[in-house]
Amino acid sequence: MKLAMIYPYLKQDIDKIEKTLNTTIQADHSILREASTQLLQAGGKRIRPVFVLLAAKFGNYDIERIKHVAVALELIHMASLVHDDVIDDAELRRGEQTIKAKWDNRVAMYSGDYIFARAIESLSNLENVKAHQILSKTIVEVCVGEIEQIKDKFNWEQNLRTYLRRIKRKTALLIAVSCRLGAVAAGANERVEMALFKYGYYVGMSYQVIDDVLDFTATEKELGKPAGSDLMQGNITIPVLYAINQDETFKQELKDLFQKQEVTKDDMAWVIAKIKGSGAIERSLALSEQYLEKAYEALDVLPDQKEKQTFMKIAKYIGKRKS
Repeated sequence: MKLAMIYPYLKQDIDKIEKTLNTTIQADHSILREASTQLLQAGGKRIRPVFVLLAAKFGNYDIERIKHVAVALELIHMASLVHDDVIDDAELRRGEQTIKAKWDNRVAMYSGDYIFARAIESLSNLENVKAHQILSKTIVEVCVGEIEQIKDKFNWEQNLRTYLRRIKRKTALLIAVSCRLGAVAAGANERVEMALFKYGYYVGMSYQVIDDVLDFTATEKELGKPAGSDLMQGNITIPVLYAINQDETFKQELKDLFQKQEVTKDDMAWVIAKIKGSGAIERSLALSEQYLEKAYEALDVLPDQKEKQTFMKIAKYIGKRKS
């Protein structure tokens, strides 16, 4: 089942956001325009805009007002992907060439900056100081998360707390804030606003854990990039942490492997097989499920309406997704 099948009643508004995204990223400069459009057309689940729309349904829903928040959050996410690809030296994103691969790092960095600027411009249509303050603080945390990830590349001594703090900043906060700002923009009461924030945070944590599992369990076609790419780039994710924390020999083998000048596909196939056989995948999935249970609990305080059930279905989908 595709994610969009969970909320068909939002299709008209999602289409409006998609058109607004396309309009917003247009640039006079041909390279900026082509690079930004390429990233947008590569697709994506648009989960952040969807969360904005659903959260806004708990207040005074006005798509002409809410769309600016949804567009801003998706553009911030897109900009972070462009910068990530530069940091990770990634060639593929969703099965297509990354901006840095098609042009170069300089074009990619400025394209990311451009998309980010367009995001801020979009949110400026919302005259709500609280919303701007929340988003500004979130962007600061996202940047800290990115720096922490760079600092911890190939750091085999990091612990679970370090990993969880990093994915909170890199992924979960922007999803949580998508829920919160949807409520804020629609004037929902504070109790509902904070419940939605908690839901988004827990779902975001689960989402990233599942992402990190899929890096070892999904196919290259499903991932749109080679399996094990995160580890190849030095990112020590939860399955790796679980595997090396219970097997010091494997930990040393990984250290030795990544000191080689070139890590081959056969090397990575061996690493993936070792991680799969260690029980680390199952433990990671259990952690994801713990976060989802907390997400369901956060929804308890919300009014009993259709969107509450939609949030529950999305959480279940995230826990079972294969790509």
